[in-house]
Amino acid sequence: MLPTDYRTLSTTSPRGLRQHLPPMRLWQKAKRLGIWNPQDIDLTQDKLDWQGLQIEEQEYLLSLCSRFLAGEESVTLDLLPLIKVVAQEGRIEEEMFLTSFLWEEAKHVEGFRRFFDEVANEHSDLTRFYSPAFKQIFYDELPRTMNALYTDSSVEAQVSASVTYNMIIEGVMAETGYYAFSLALTRNKLMPGMQQFVTNLKRDESRHIAFAVYFLSRLVAEHGDRAWNMIEQRMNELLPLVHESSERAGVSYTTPPFNIDAQEVDAYSSMQFKKRMERIKKAREQTLDEINNEVNNEVESEVENLEALVTRTVVE
Repeated sequence: MLPTDYRTLSTTSPRGLRQHLPPMRLWQKAKRLGIWNPQDIDLTQDKLDWQGLQIEEQEYLLSLCSRFLAGEESVTLDLLPLIKVVAQEGRIEEEMFLTSFLWEEAKHVEGFRRFFDEVANEHSDLTRFYSPAFKQIFYDELPRTMNALYTDSSVEAQVSASVTYNMIIEGVMAETGYYAFSLALTRNKLMPGMQQFVTNLKRDESRHIAFAVYFLSRLVAEHGDRAWNMIEQRMNELLPLVHESSERAGVSYTTPPFNIDAQEVDAYSSMQFKKRMERIKKAREQTLDEINNEVNNEVESEVENLEALVTRTVVE
């Protein structure tokens, strides 16, 4: 005999699936655009290009890719608590999208490991490239804030986890890495396979960050300053670590590899980050309907731009 307080399933209730919500729009994009296989990317030319690089250029790419690899594995390992929280709250639309989120992070791990195994032929301990601040972010801050959701589903805990995972690691650190890849490889017409991989990865991550903008905006609209103040607090805690983490432990360069200007990379990352923070800040004065409409419009625009970029990269 069923208890009187048995669960109500959203999709069998009059509510059904709320197709207009940003997570559902992102779910549709993920099904259409996220079906790519890291194993299908041809790395033949990449191996040849690698052999022609200077030692310092190889070290730069090893450092960059090793930090990406650690980040991708970490976010794959640590996403499950957030899925649990939204599931417990009955937010089936958010849970559905997050299933694609997790699958895509796992593919990114596979793709970066291919670089080390098949292009660089590198099987050493890559932690030599990690500064103490980098380790603090990925070995402590990320798992601690994400795993806290197993026992604490408060708005503060959800904000802290999403800011750490999405806004700092994906929205600042990964954005910086994408731009560095572009300057090193695309500008110099090197490693077409890795160019294609990173472009596909960036398209996936654009959906992840769009979800974070929606998720944090929703929390701000629902909880006001309680959520916004936590966003600001967590940012202030983590941004100094991000700046410290950019140090390349164990690597020193007489001249910048690929002629990359570190200040240019940082400026690009800061611009992207500030744009998203301004978007979330607007939620303090918006209704949920207004947030849904704005995020949906932004998703359509950004995905179209990135889809064109992927097509262009593959053709070139």
